[in-house]
Amino acid sequence: MSLGFEQAGFDVVAAVEYDPIHAATHKVNFPRCAIVCGDIREVSGEAIRASAGLASRPLDLIFGGPPCQGFSLIGHRVLSDPRNSLVFHFLRLVGELRPRAFVMENVPGMATGPHTQLLCELIESFRALGYRVRQPHRILNAANFGVPQDRKRLFLLGARADARLPEYPTPLTIPPPNGHRTSGNGELALNLPHCPTAEDALCDLPDIEDYDILFRTDELSCRLRGGSSYSHLMRGETMDRSDFSYPRKYDRSLLTGCLRARHTELSRRRFAATPQGTTEPISRFFRIPYDGLCNTLRAGTAADRGAFSAPRPIHPLYPRCISVREAARMHSYPDWFRFHRTIWHGFRQVGNSVPPLLARAVGTRVLAALGIAPVKPKEHIELGNPQLAALDMRGAAKHFGVSPTAIPPRRRGARIAS
Repeated sequence: MSLGFEQAGFDVVAAVEYDPIHAATHKVNFPRCAIVCGDIREVSGEAIRASAGLASRPLDLIFGGPPCQGFSLIGHRVLSDPRNSLVFHFLRLVGELRPRAFVMENVPGMATGPHTQLLCELIESFRALGYRVRQPHRILNAANFGVPQDRKRLFLLGARADARLPEYPTPLTIPPPNGHRTSGNGELALNLPHCPTAEDALCDLPDIEDYDILFRTDELSCRLRGGSSYSHLMRGETMDRSDFSYPRKYDRSLLTGCLRARHTELSRRRFAATPQGTTEPISRFFRIPYDGLCNTLRAGTAADRGAFSAPRPIHPLYPRCISVREAARMHSYPDWFRFHRTIWHGFRQVGNSVPPLLARAVGTRVLAALGIAPVKPKEHIELGNPQLAALDMRGAAKHFGVSPTAIPPRRRGARIAS
């Protein structure tokens, strides 16, 4: 969401992240953004202002995706359920910081069946704070906004009483023959000839199994050539008229996120025998159709919940699971964006995140509602120290001055999918 809203035209000045490893990776990609590494339940609006040097300056927007698990207390006030405390604290910070608008993202299940009780209570609480909420709420599919992945998420849009209430973005249409679509009403415009597929996302990437060095490092020295309009967009080689983010300085001959996994020969035979668009029956891994969409990329559970990794999709052409970089392409991350060098943390960072192009579409409509005309920055900024994306928990915790046990370590014997 940080990247998508920056691409829409916002300056993202502060972020709160509980996990030191993820906080460190965020710092690599957003070196000018203040990072509050801590539990949001213990973070005040005043502390966020202080960390970003904001003093009493007004804020345009707060956005985030607070997890919630407490859906079972039907007939009770579920917003006060401790399992939903992160949602409550998002609400609290909106009240403390008083932005002109807010965007909250969550799983679609929050808006279905009896689970809607929490959503109704949340909307009621925002209204009590003096915020209107756009209704009916909408579930947006990233595939409708230029992302080659079937991924649905609930978005809640709100605005202070003195601000215009944002509209939801409308799905992209196929651009006209001139190569790009323009709009004056705050819509996303992408230079793509069609809705991208897995082939568009992967066709220019090398097969990581051609390089033994990728068992030891996630970095591959190569020059990508050819490919699709979508891959050119991810490589930063296409004029993107709706991208208002700061261009990043980075080594274009270095492709990151390419660390190889070691699959058994039995697994490889099963993967090879799995037709595209179907699920391998033993591992339950989905094989991506080359001419279609990736399935929803998931993060798996954190270390404090058993360290279960989510099923990683099988590459459409090769008998292996996709790499972190290949997953990032399916998620609409540009190639300059760094993830943690390990497969475990890298996939958690991709799977837990909102696809940037989807976040950009939402952010574009919010910016339009606020009456702000975005401007393309002329300044190119350096990425942060790449070593931050290689830190283990102890090193990342030391960097931020927090306890290395803030996130419980993986339990011995935790199940990690191969």
